[in-house]
Amino acid sequence: MIVVLKYREADSQLSSDADLEDFDGRNAKTEKAMVGKKMGGDKSKGGGAGRVPGVGWVNGHHKENGTETMTLFEMVKMGKSATQAVVDDWIEAYKHDKESALLGLINFFIQCSGCKGICAVSGEMFRHMQNSDIIRKMTEEFDEDSGDYPLTLSGPQWKKFRINFCDFIAVLVRQCQYSIIYDEYMMDTVISLLTGLSDSQVRAFRHTSTLAAMKLMTALVNVALNLSINMDNTQRQYEAERNKVIAKRANDRLELLLQKRKELQENQDEIENMMNAIFKAVFVHRYRDAIAEIRAICIEEIGVWMKLYSDAFLNDSYLKYVGWTMHDKQGEVRLKCLTALQGLFYNRELGSRLELFTSRFKDRIVSMTLDKEYDVAVQAIKLLTLQYGSVLTAEDCESVYHLVYSAHRPIAVSAGEFLFKKLFSHRGPNEEGLPRRGRQSLNGSLIKTTIFFFLESELHEHGAYLVDSLWDCASELLKDWETMISLLLDEPMPGEEALNDRQETALVEIMLCAIRQACECHPPVGRGTGKRVLTAKEKKMQLDDRTRITEIFAIALPLLLAKYCVDIDKVTNLLQIPKFFDLDIYTTGRLEKHLDALLRQIWEVVYKHTENEVLEACSTTYHYLCNEEFTIFNRVDIARSQLLDELLDKFNRLLEDFLQEVTVAESHTSELLLGTFSDLLLGLIYPSSFSFPQIVIHAMQCTHYIILWHLAKVSDGSSVKGDTVTLRKQMKAFCLMCQHFISSINTAVKEQAFTILCDLLLIFSHQIISSGREQLECLIYSPDSSLQAELLNFILDLVFIDQDDDDNSTGLEDEASKIEALHKRRNLLAAYCKLIVYNVVEINTGADIFKQYTKYYNDYGDIIKETMSKTRQIDKIQYAKTLILSLQKLFNEMLSEFGFTLDRSSSAFCGIKELARRFSLTFGLDQLKTREAVAMLHKDGIEFAFKVHSPQGDGGPPLNLPFLDILCEFSSKLIRQDKKTVHMYLERFMTFQMALQREDCWLPLISYRNSLQGGGDDDTMSVISGISSRGSTVRSKKSKPTSASKRRLPEGECELLSTRPRLQSVSTPLMMHSPHLTSTVLRDPKKMRQEQSCTTAFIMPTEQHQQQPLHQQQAAIDYKYKKNSFVLLLMRYLNAHVY
Repeated sequence: MIVVLKYREADSQLSSDADLEDFDGRNAKTEKAMVGKKMGGDKSKGGGAGRVPGVGWVNGHHKENGTETMTLFEMVKMGKSATQAVVDDWIEAYKHDKESALLGLINFFIQCSGCKGICAVSGEMFRHMQNSDIIRKMTEEFDEDSGDYPLTLSGPQWKKFRINFCDFIAVLVRQCQYSIIYDEYMMDTVISLLTGLSDSQVRAFRHTSTLAAMKLMTALVNVALNLSINMDNTQRQYEAERNKVIAKRANDRLELLLQKRKELQENQDEIENMMNAIFKAVFVHRYRDAIAEIRAICIEEIGVWMKLYSDAFLNDSYLKYVGWTMHDKQGEVRLKCLTALQGLFYNRELGSRLELFTSRFKDRIVSMTLDKEYDVAVQAIKLLTLQYGSVLTAEDCESVYHLVYSAHRPIAVSAGEFLFKKLFSHRGPNEEGLPRRGRQSLNGSLIKTTIFFFLESELHEHGAYLVDSLWDCASELLKDWETMISLLLDEPMPGEEALNDRQETALVEIMLCAIRQACECHPPVGRGTGKRVLTAKEKKMQLDDRTRITEIFAIALPLLLAKYCVDIDKVTNLLQIPKFFDLDIYTTGRLEKHLDALLRQIWEVVYKHTENEVLEACSTTYHYLCNEEFTIFNRVDIARSQLLDELLDKFNRLLEDFLQEVTVAESHTSELLLGTFSDLLLGLIYPSSFSFPQIVIHAMQCTHYIILWHLAKVSDGSSVKGDTVTLRKQMKAFCLMCQHFISSINTAVKEQAFTILCDLLLIFSHQIISSGREQLECLIYSPDSSLQAELLNFILDLVFIDQDDDDNSTGLEDEASKIEALHKRRNLLAAYCKLIVYNVVEINTGADIFKQYTKYYNDYGDIIKETMSKTRQIDKIQYAKTLILSLQKLFNEMLSEFGFTLDRSSSAFCGIKELARRFSLTFGLDQLKTREAVAMLHKDGIEFAFKVHSPQGDGGPPLNLPFLDILCEFSSKLIRQDKKTVHMYLERFMTFQMALQREDCWLPLISYRNSLQGGGDDDTMSVISGISSRGSTVRSKKSKPTSASKRRLPEGECELLSTRPRLQSVSTPLMMHSPHLTSTVLRDPKKMRQEQSCTTAFIMPTEQHQQQPLHQQQAAIDYKYKKNSFVLLLMRYLNAHVY
């Protein structure tokens, strides 16, 4: 027998239900009287009189012709028989043997709770045990080990079971509503059972019985509703018969109607007593159950009751439970509250009776539009959409309006529907009879309203999000492109207010977004998971919209470009419209003259504008129109070629005039004009570097693109002999030129040169020969040390600056320009970090970047962190050396600022320690993978700490000794064996006097030694494969402290301890090359256990690693040393006795 876990479910946070009201004051039977009944009832009611041989239910098993078949639970679970048939069979069995059939129904509920095997109610228990005793026995025998029961099991079968379970209860009550439910036996027993189970400590009993009780209540509500309708009909018939004249009045019929009304009233009272008992005994306690699923069931069903039987349930006595539960901690329960209320507000008659509830809980519903659960927020907006005309204030509406710009599309669409119904669904009397299309149409007014909202809601600047939010409910409005064109081109009517320039710009943007939405049929970037597969209907609509767009804008677009030719924003948006055209329509619709007009307007735009965005839009339009698959290709290609020829002629004329102005030699000018275009640009940069920085920027960009085009041509193999040599010369010359301009006076020129140079160094690095392109090996260009230094200095000077120190910032600079400047600096830093990640520059150059991690964490933290992560993947040891180098740089900077009197409690020192702590976290949890890297880090840190003599002379601490306090942050990343090894290496730098010092200035050394010695055998590694906890425990028990006088030096440790700095000198000694050092050096390696072989101590890495390129094999170096065995053993002996 399994004893259930004795626990008490914590009460919910909801308020008390003390003010629950009764049904019209009628309560013939109290809840306690019904719940306290014995389940077996009277033998006179449960006897076997009239029993048909061979048909019945025994212990819940259906018997037919003496053969035992499936139980009710199995029949409902399998779902092979119709629920109606199963219920009819049970009712037939109940009529013949009430006790046996009812026992089967009881076991049905017990089995639905997850009870198996012997855990069932027997006939003996049913006849002789009280309700509470039976439930107690079921609780004790219930197996809670698995925690699963039918309502929580996954899979299609169990989902269907839940539906069948609820249907069974509903059909059972419906089939019994005329007689059986009033026999004071079946319903009393079932309600008593479910009430007792709903108060069980076993979750399965509580969950299943609550669902059954709530569905039973719903079924009884339907019965009560039918009784109420019949009573009303009977009352009307009685009144009609009584109002007849005496001669025509049928007294017998009046008596029958009175008797029928009396019976209906008694049945109504009986049903209401049952509902009241279930409500008070189950709902009132379970709506605040500790399990969210149970609370959700209660709230879902009470919403059904209020909708079905509003006369009895739609009042504040029941609505308060929904209002209270809207504050539930679980989104599932809050969602059920909102869906329950939506069912009420959909019916305007019911919604009008919710004014008091709405006024009280309106603020809560409005706040739920910002719920952390997206589904809850969506339903809250939909609920407000249903009741927007009641009590919502302007502030409430505005809090919903801005959600049309939400990144979560369902929320945005719901907010768009709210906005549409609030602003666009009301038509005034003067708007009736307006034309369907055009400036004076109703859509014209609505489009203006959309423009005003877009401009006034200064929360977002992207019209694509607004259009996408309104698309589902207002697509007809947004597709009225004729009206939009009319608003832009037609003159306003007398008395009509014309759109200003800002409003026209907004209208053009909205129009473009609507065209894109219609042609692409997917949400804008950032809203949605990607393109979805369109249905056949959607594809047809997409093609129809594209055809209509082409037919309309092929004619209107040249006119719009002609009107707004000088407006940058409008022209940029208008030039994006042709890429959504169906270009075949130009031919099939005989619209060639409109195509010529469009090409002429694009020509005009190119000649009138110098802005990049406008010229890029023109280039994109030409690229789309020049498609060889369409018949208009020749026409567009000729226009494009003529434009390029004229631009080149104009460029040559202007270039000649410019070179004469800057006094360039005539021979050199002719050479430039006769040379290639790239040579011309290279020659153009130098003369204009000081007086015309904008020309330099554009010239560098053009040269950069030309080099990339030449590289693509060479890579494809379509180049002629000698092109590779020419490309290499041009690339090197251009890189030298960019290096020269990095030190330019003009900031824009410097930034452009730096960006282009980083791109070229990355493109022409050793990566260029990957993917089988060995023929490009001659194009590899590696930066020398001077260029690497210049690039690093550029980053330090222009990126790692405070906002107030930015040369581009002014006192009047707004927030947007500051963000733009930060974005530009982030791009510069990212460009340099890519050089580190791809091994174009030395990894140790990243030390000056990594040391800024904490100081500029908010601005560049993500970039630096990702760079460190990639660097660690390339070479862990070199990464560790770079980290310690960055800490050493910061430490030296601090010494130069504060001098020799260093305060370890200062903010500067604490900042370095915090940076070291963050660096240590980057090594992760697997200490074996980073073992060598962390050991190398400690080695370099120890050498740095003892590198400089004490400024106080002999006997004083080394100048860099406080650095050991910073190094302590990495001690936790050492495994136990390596801690001992590093500690031995530390002792090589210590003198006898150092070991005896206890002054404050020696605390870093003491703390560092303690961090290496602390933990001992109790030190555990986070991830070590092959080492069991049991084996570790055995070893720790067997290990005993070795006597200091008898402690022996293993030969493998000689590498760490062999060399010894002289007592008068603290210079870094050289290390010798030695055999592998292991923690079991005195034992035969073959006899070691497997778990011990995984935990050998680490050999301190060699120094040469940082000098080797990353892609080459690392080679060990022999360290020369002089060994003094006597001094070594003496110091070991003294140290052991001192400590």
